[in-house]
Amino acid sequence: MRFLTVPPVVLHLFLLLFLASPATACTKQEKRNLLQFLAGLSQDGGLAASWRDNGTDCCEWEGVVCNGDGAVAEVSLGSKGLEGRISPSLADLTSLLHVNLSYNSFSGGLPPELMFSGSIIVLDVSFSRLNGPLPELPYLVTTDRPLQVLNISSNQFSSEFPSATWKVMKNLIALNASNNSFTGHIPSSLCIGLPSLALLDLCYNQLSGDIPNTLGNCSKLKVLKAGNNHISGILPVEIFHATSLEYLSFPNNGGLQGELDGAHIVKLNNLLTLDLGGNSFSGTIPESIGQLRRLEELHLGSNNMSGELPSTMSNCTNLKTIDLKINNFSGNLGKQFDCTAAVNQPFPRFACPSEL
Repeated sequence: MRFLTVPPVVLHLFLLLFLASPATACTKQEKRNLLQFLAGLSQDGGLAASWRDNGTDCCEWEGVVCNGDGAVAEVSLGSKGLEGRISPSLADLTSLLHVNLSYNSFSGGLPPELMFSGSIIVLDVSFSRLNGPLPELPYLVTTDRPLQVLNISSNQFSSEFPSATWKVMKNLIALNASNNSFTGHIPSSLCIGLPSLALLDLCYNQLSGDIPNTLGNCSKLKVLKAGNNHISGILPVEIFHATSLEYLSFPNNGGLQGELDGAHIVKLNNLLTLDLGGNSFSGTIPESIGQLRRLEELHLGSNNMSGELPSTMSNCTNLKTIDLKINNFSGNLGKQFDCTAAVNQPFPRFACPSEL
């Protein structure tokens, strides 16, 4: 009896095709949900040529990715020239994990159904001209949502930055709300309700008030940015309890004041960037700055600081950028900082003592 021998390369290709293809096609309900999203668009960027209710499997539609069971797991439609409103029907895709609608020209707001979905873990609607307030926590939503990454940056969101919304976002790792028109205070509930938060970017808004001391509860926070707002008051000492911080950035708020606390700043021994320029800080640079051995960028320009530059700055051997201009410092930065270097060298001329 003779057996048919299958060449290894053919078997390999067969396995690849088998593993790459979903076991079943998407359901009729999922197809209806996607077509409902399409119907809400005034400009579909050519999606209609692919998204057709003609018996095709929606797993094969442009921008749609299905999991091994044939359920829609990803909708990726960034930079497609889409216009119109975002239909909440996408939230009815119960296996949907990733949504990318960035760099489009939508109108209206962000449907709360997407933010508070029971399945979505990554939601990116940045650069999409969305407007209005950010959805508040719906009354009926009481359990934690799976959302881990929320990027709503560079839109036209306004009104007060919500506080109750984050009570059910305990899985959130990254929140980028920069470049909008949010008003109000930074919510004190952020680091109480978001124990896993590693990135918080609130730059370029219209936020005001003090920095909440509860931000120090964010033990996993690596990036904290809230520059170009109207924040006032002091840097609370509690913020230095967030010892995982690598980027601490509050530039161009104008109203931030006080002195750098040398006893507390040393706790941020993972810090790579400290940017407090364009404020009203006073006092000196603490000697303990030299203990921040990983520091690469120090921006303290345009404040009211003074005094001798600490010799301990020479211990910060990873420093690439120093901005101390428009203050009243004296002294020198040390021999290792070449102040005669060309402008394309690590230390530009504005860092030199004669120009401080």
